[in-house]
Amino acid sequence: MPTESIMVRVVREAGNLTSLQASERFVSDLQEVRRITGSLRELGHRIVLTAGTFDLIHVGHARYVMRAKQHGDVLIVGVDDDEKARNRKGQNRPVVPLDERMEMLAHMRYVDLIVVKAITQEKWQLIKVIRPDVLIAVEGTYSSEEVTALGEFCGEVVILPRQAETSTSAKAR
Repeated sequence: MPTESIMVRVVREAGNLTSLQASERFVSDLQEVRRITGSLRELGHRIVLTAGTFDLIHVGHARYVMRAKQHGDVLIVGVDDDEKARNRKGQNRPVVPLDERMEMLAHMRYVDLIVVKAITQEKWQLIKVIRPDVLIAVEGTYSSEEVTALGEFCGEVVILPRQAETSTSAKAR
């Protein structure tokens, strides 16, 4: 399905994005993400953004996206590409390749759209493009200075505690 059709479906289904097929939840182009979020905002929807590696999906990930979605109407999840995941988490990561991590997220009912965060993107590029009403992060992701600086691009930054004792990093070790 062409990207334009996906945008039309996303906007039309904005009240019920869970009706989209898993493959329709992936948005590969940042300019398309900008157009979609702009259209959703015009319809009065509150945009929530979170991001991470989401390797070896576990209950903490599910609880995290559920809590994130509670802060708005549309939850967009940025997923680190494999190279970025290796850079952040180590040479043995990710355990699960990007396409499978994205597909697992697409099957979570709280996740509306998924965008790849490539290692080649500038710092906070996805945040700057989406300009979310709410940015959700896990404890330790940003310093207090960074949270203040992010205020330029976000309506609000919400820091959530880890949602489970389970940790992909611990499991991978």
